[in-house]
Amino acid sequence: MIVMKFGGTSVESAAAIERVAGIVGSRLERKPVVVVSAMGKTTNKLLAIASAAINGQREDYIRQVHDLRDFHSREARLMVPLSERAELDRTLDDHFQELTELVKGLAVLGELTPRAIDAISSYGERLSSFIVTLAFRYFGLPATHLDSRRVIVTDQRHTQAAPLFAETYCRLAETVPPLLQNQVVVMGGFIAATKEGVTTTLGRGGSDFTASIVGAGIGAEEIEIWTDVDGMLTADPTILPGGHRLRVISFAEAAELAYFGAKVLHPATVLPAVEKNIPVLILNSRRPEVEGTRIVADRVPCANAVKSIACKRRITLVNIVSTRMLMAYGFLRRIFEIFDRYETPVDMLATSEVSVSLTIDNTRRLEPILQELREFSEVSVEENQATVCLVGDNIRHTPGMASKVFHALGREINVRMISQGASLLNLGFVIAEADLKKAVEVLHEVFFAETDPAVFD
Repeated sequence: MIVMKFGGTSVESAAAIERVAGIVGSRLERKPVVVVSAMGKTTNKLLAIASAAINGQREDYIRQVHDLRDFHSREARLMVPLSERAELDRTLDDHFQELTELVKGLAVLGELTPRAIDAISSYGERLSSFIVTLAFRYFGLPATHLDSRRVIVTDQRHTQAAPLFAETYCRLAETVPPLLQNQVVVMGGFIAATKEGVTTTLGRGGSDFTASIVGAGIGAEEIEIWTDVDGMLTADPTILPGGHRLRVISFAEAAELAYFGAKVLHPATVLPAVEKNIPVLILNSRRPEVEGTRIVADRVPCANAVKSIACKRRITLVNIVSTRMLMAYGFLRRIFEIFDRYETPVDMLATSEVSVSLTIDNTRRLEPILQELREFSEVSVEENQATVCLVGDNIRHTPGMASKVFHALGREINVRMISQGASLLNLGFVIAEADLKKAVEVLHEVFFAETDPAVFD
């Protein structure tokens, strides 16, 4: 058994889904479970509909709902046989009738709660997984649809729910393997439900997480993440085109890269796979002949000190100083209790006895956080920053790494903060976002002038 996850760009149209059917068809003997994201930008469109509703823009949200239905109907009809058109129309009617009623309710309330966000955004995967199932049948693949909410059980933290693994694995093991005996199982990623059956989501990018959970739950031999890139690269292609593809990388390194900004993989994806020691492959649905990147449990020997450079834009740097806490304990505890209370994750951190610098990428609750911090410290905020993180297992064993990094950056790029992770797999720093492109270029030139052919393509 294998799990194959296809992202939004891989199922964005009838043509894209036909490519997916060809890829899945080539792996039928391996008993694939297919996990799909919403088609194209559907999730964004659903949230835009919700926003228009709570703002009282009735004509706007009605038009957007109709447009979204037309899009799904148009693409689906290109690959659904006449014999199944009635089922397609009935399912679309049911889903969009539900969606319309939900949106009308939001318009009356004028408020978008986390629970409502999950309910609205779930329609993308619910629709795509149904349409892909019908399309597979049209292209000659035996396929059955499984609503992920039946088997992925979570807590009640809407918009970022945490799986209840014991219950989830039990349901997956009971439900999926029997279905795989003679057909492909198609599921929607990202969506789940509480024990009471209330719809939840695993957070944006959660379809990767769904694939990993399913793989762990059924004991899959492999988890394939199909995207629109050839695999994990030595640098973000939107910043530095032409980076090298990684043939193989360890789970630990992949997790660091994902956490610090590598968008090809959801940060939580590797966790269930690590527990079950299941390899994860990153592949390109537009170029299935490319071998992609293989993520494995064990350390990957490499002649290069650095495997890849990850980065995040739109970072906010918060500097906290409290001389009153000199020689006192509890300074860090007070700080992190505040961030915990406002559910705001901290990405990167540097500390001394009376000062802390940290980065966040979610500023939604920054103002109340700052108010509480200023009760016992002086706080300054720097916006429009970026983090750059060099990741590689050899960083811990390579003398002079910091010297090479900061010599490459030279005098023109000002480093605002430096941090080395406790794992010793990464060396990170904060710079102005305006300097990001240049920083990545010079670092890539230094650390990837030569590459180990066993690891890089």
